[in-house]
Amino acid sequence: MPAYGFAHLRSRRNHSDIIEYLERIQATLDPFAGHFVIHGPPTEVVEGTWPGSMVLIEFPSVTEARSWYDSPAYRAILRLRTDHIEGDLVLIEGVGPNYDPAERARTLRTEADRAGRSTA
Repeated sequence: MPAYGFAHLRSRRNHSDIIEYLERIQATLDPFAGHFVIHGPPTEVVEGTWPGSMVLIEFPSVTEARSWYDSPAYRAILRLRTDHIEGDLVLIEGVGPNYDPAERARTLRTEADRAGRSTA
C-alpha cells in the first residue's frame, strides 16, 4: 500500500542550506523508491486557512517511508531544512486502489452502534 511523507511548511527563510538540501534530497529518496508528488506550488485555499506551502513524497509502503526518514543519508541533511523552515512532517499510509469510503462509513456506524452512540 502506498505511503506518503506530507510536509506543511509554514514559514521559510531562503538560505544556502535550503539549496543544498534540495540538491541532495533525491539521492536520499532513491534507495527507498521515494518520489515527489507535490513540491511547494501555490495553493488554492477553498476552505479554512492554509499558511505556507506543502510537499508530498510518495513511497511504496510505510516501511519504506520510515526507513527513508531514519536513514543516515537523510539524517545527514535534515538540519539543512529544519534550521530554516518551520513546519510539520507526517508519514501516513495511503489507501489502496479499491478503497470504498462507504465501507469505512459502515465500519464507523457499526463501532458507534456497539458503543451505544446514536449515529442518526
